[in-house]
Amino acid sequence: MADDIKATDAGQRYAKALFDLADDSGAIPAVEADLKSLKAMLSESKDLARLMSSPAFSSEDRAKGLTAVAERAKLSPLTRKFLGLLAANGRAALLQSAIAGFLALSAKRRGVVAAEVTTAIALTPAQQKGVAAALRTALGKDPELSTRVDPAILGGMKVRVGSRLFDASLKSRLDSLKFALKRA
Repeated sequence: MADDIKATDAGQRYAKALFDLADDSGAIPAVEADLKSLKAMLSESKDLARLMSSPAFSSEDRAKGLTAVAERAKLSPLTRKFLGLLAANGRAALLQSAIAGFLALSAKRRGVVAAEVTTAIALTPAQQKGVAAALRTALGKDPELSTRVDPAILGGMKVRVGSRLFDASLKSRLDSLKFALKRA
């Protein structure tokens, strides 16, 4: 558990350093777009995610992989340097944490709050607008939604805003009912 906290803190430090550099050079929108693209690639490609997190790969292998991804995705020079630094320092496993930290800093700068919505099936655009409106009312800030599909929740949704989790999934309700029946 303590290692997870340290890794998260280190990822946040890398995110803050990248954010400050991007802010100084006026490249926050470009770097943010690059990192959103990388985040999507990491979630879609199990091989890329394994390359970043598995201790079986050396720092050189990770650097080569990140360089190839950066070239293919035509990432900005600042993002490429950042990826090279992570790989060179043996910190490629912190990439997802750094991405999340940077996106949170950028959202805070814009005055919006990042919200991750998990549903059992994909939301329609109208449903996304409804969720965004409800979050805007509840939070008092404009939400920036990222959606994820997880059939394991069976129905309903989970919404994560920062460290808060609003769980209205069918799975959690069934688990609560099962727990209540065991106690009876």
